[in-house]
Amino acid sequence: MKYKLRKFVVPAVLIALFGVLGGCSSMPPKQVSEGIIKTPYIIGPGDVLQIYVRNNPDISVTVPVRPDGRISIPMVQTIRAAGETPATLANKLQNALSKYIRNPTVTVIVTQFVGTYSNQIKVVGEAVKPQAIPYRRGMTLLDLMIQVGGLTKFAAGNDAKLIRKVNGHEKTYQVDLEDLLNGDMEDNVELRPGDVLIIPRSMF
Repeated sequence: MKYKLRKFVVPAVLIALFGVLGGCSSMPPKQVSEGIIKTPYIIGPGDVLQIYVRNNPDISVTVPVRPDGRISIPMVQTIRAAGETPATLANKLQNALSKYIRNPTVTVIVTQFVGTYSNQIKVVGEAVKPQAIPYRRGMTLLDLMIQVGGLTKFAAGNDAKLIRKVNGHEKTYQVDLEDLLNGDMEDNVELRPGDVLIIPRSMF
């Protein structure tokens, strides 16, 4: 079943950004009022983490999250990072390091973002750079289209579909990407983690 997303007003200064996407046409709608996502960032495989242990520069390191979701730092051979927030991972590291250091204070900063699978937004089809992008709070369809470079010349932008899970059920929303990229903000939408944007190829 297809739905039409609600209007979303964006400051006029953003419309100027459309100029860098010349050759593109239109853009998508606004989120259904399922509420705004306010969850903290969840670490995923491929993220790069800066681990800072106060007063212990030899233990403070920058490490990637391995494909198995784990990291290794001095004194902690392996610990699971994927699925944790930076704050909860810092607590886990503090507990692990407390066996060797008195009252360790750990800070975790994500320096390169990939995110968990469920927190990515995926763009497939006729985008200039189709890809999976980490969700950011407040991210809109316009932001997404700028990041993927807009539409290819073969795209049927006004036939694009946004796939979203709502209360465990998958829903399909029609989004007019060509109209949006041409300055019609009626179809701009606030995105949610796990959204999938499908941009079909024009038949002509």
